[in-house]
Amino acid sequence: MAGDVLFVQAAGRDTRPGSLTMVLLQISEPGEPTASHHSRQIALGIDLGTTNSLVAHFDGTETQVLKDDAGRAALPSVVYFGSDDTKIGYAAEPFSVTEPANTVASAKRLLGRAREEFADDPYLTLTQGGALAFSTAAGDKTPVEVSSTILSALKCRAEQHLSGNIAGAVITVPAYFDDAQRQATRQAAELSGIRVLRLLNEPTAAAVAYGLDADAEEASILAVYDLGGGTFDISILRMREGLFEVLATGGDSALGGDDFDRAITDFWLAELGLTQPSAIQRRVLLGLARSAKETLSAQQEVTMDCRALDIDCAELSLSREVLEGLVGSLIDRTLQACDVALLDAEVDSVDRVVLVGGATRMPRVRAAVTECFGREPLCRLDPDQVVAMGAARQADVLVGNRGEGEALLLDVIPLSLGLETYGGLVEKIIERNSTIPVARAQEFTTARDGQTGLVVHVLQGERERVEDCRSLARFELTGIPPMVAGAARIEVTFRVDADGILEVTAVEQLTGARSEVIVKPAFGLDETQITEMLKASYEFAAEDMTARQLAEARVEGEALLAGLQSAMSQDGDLLVVDEAQHLKEGMQALEGILAADDPQAIREMTEQVGRVSEDFAARRMDRSIQSALKGVSLTSLDADQTEERSDS
Repeated sequence: MAGDVLFVQAAGRDTRPGSLTMVLLQISEPGEPTASHHSRQIALGIDLGTTNSLVAHFDGTETQVLKDDAGRAALPSVVYFGSDDTKIGYAAEPFSVTEPANTVASAKRLLGRAREEFADDPYLTLTQGGALAFSTAAGDKTPVEVSSTILSALKCRAEQHLSGNIAGAVITVPAYFDDAQRQATRQAAELSGIRVLRLLNEPTAAAVAYGLDADAEEASILAVYDLGGGTFDISILRMREGLFEVLATGGDSALGGDDFDRAITDFWLAELGLTQPSAIQRRVLLGLARSAKETLSAQQEVTMDCRALDIDCAELSLSREVLEGLVGSLIDRTLQACDVALLDAEVDSVDRVVLVGGATRMPRVRAAVTECFGREPLCRLDPDQVVAMGAARQADVLVGNRGEGEALLLDVIPLSLGLETYGGLVEKIIERNSTIPVARAQEFTTARDGQTGLVVHVLQGERERVEDCRSLARFELTGIPPMVAGAARIEVTFRVDADGILEVTAVEQLTGARSEVIVKPAFGLDETQITEMLKASYEFAAEDMTARQLAEARVEGEALLAGLQSAMSQDGDLLVVDEAQHLKEGMQALEGILAADDPQAIREMTEQVGRVSEDFAARRMDRSIQSALKGVSLTSLDADQTEERSDS
């Protein structure tokens, strides 16, 4: 019966490291050489951003954000793929107007995602069908290839500044990046020839930078509000004894400053009456919108020259008041995520708030954050550079250069991980907001007699039923010895490494049969959907619990019916006619009530039928014992007992 869905839960076991020290040790890569005081390993911190990317290095004394030949720290995350030439960053930006189809910006938003999510996006020029890719003069380019090109440019910049071999890099990702998005980021780094020491959450990297550089009086609870070009993240952290511990994370990987720019662009398009603008006109307006947004952080009104649109209009104006009205709902979405994160962290207030990302320069954003947390935000470090600085600090630690008093940190997983059990229920193995790296194991058993294989269905989410959670992967475990239902012992282990990558292993304890999978979903989950999943888990908590109780009651009733049907076919002769009729009537009543939506009624009927069958079960046990003793003499039994007494 290979392929049957698993499991009735048997027992659980927690295999988390036994102490805080062990958890911290596991953050470092095994086998890494320890740098001596005379020879420091060179490591990089890379902020692979949606709008801009940066690379930084910590030399043991200070953190330096490495700049290009023109003295600019930021590298625009833009790549031009011409038929004979590839340009990156500032050199590529002009082509976003002249050759928008060959110029790719904000590719980070597409990492690990499905093309269906962007099929109707007027700002993207994608290939027709197949995998998610950009159609350019240099051929089809995937988001991984675009990101790899940007990372290669940052690596070259670092090699020009630093002497010696680069041991590796810590690359930052939004806290809500799922497995597929993290894998895509790692693939981009590997394609560029960069050894990834760790993928680090962007808000956590910012906390590291502030935590290590701040004054001696350090806040105990910290909120990191990170509103970048393409993503928003909120993290609630605790600082204690030199350790950053992430209490909760939240956010939206499809919300950022780019959305502010598009809101302005759509406003201007409506003002101009352009219902079907060309790709070039959209790109021009986006550039003007970005400049206007940045200018309005310092002044109340701005006028932009729009003659490049090639229309009967010389200029466009925008006021701060209008801008704040256009983006108000977007800012509100970030505050809703902040409220959820505080609830998840089980804290009522925070001691300090850190702002990260260029969009946090907007006065309206800073005012909203202040009102939300009741604290003036901390922003003494450049909000565009703080993530790269924190990553550089952690990279230095991970290659063995850690100095006394420097902090390591613990991250958490954003959504619970579990598997499907019999009855369409979800058994959570690792709860959301569990500290990583983490490993948890749990024992399960088969649900049917003679089952020789099973399907392990890995799920992500907070709801109780499979249909309400996200499917991550399925894999088969075969080679289970045929036994009665409930006799097999299968240990399933979930391991999440420091990068948030999940590995699931299933092992049958008797034979050692083993199967495993590293979860690499075909595409990432939209972060709006993740937020909705979290909200739904609260909203439908009572309904889900009722549904779980109903499903569990039905599983118990169905198991009893299956067992009695099998028993009666084998040993029905042990029942007299009236007994058999009475038992069948009870079974029919149970079968009928299983279709009802009353878990209490199902349980009561199951117990009632179970009591009716107790005498039958006792007779079957007697027959089984008699069969086992058939042909064995009392003399031999006495001899065996005498031998056992003498041995003892």
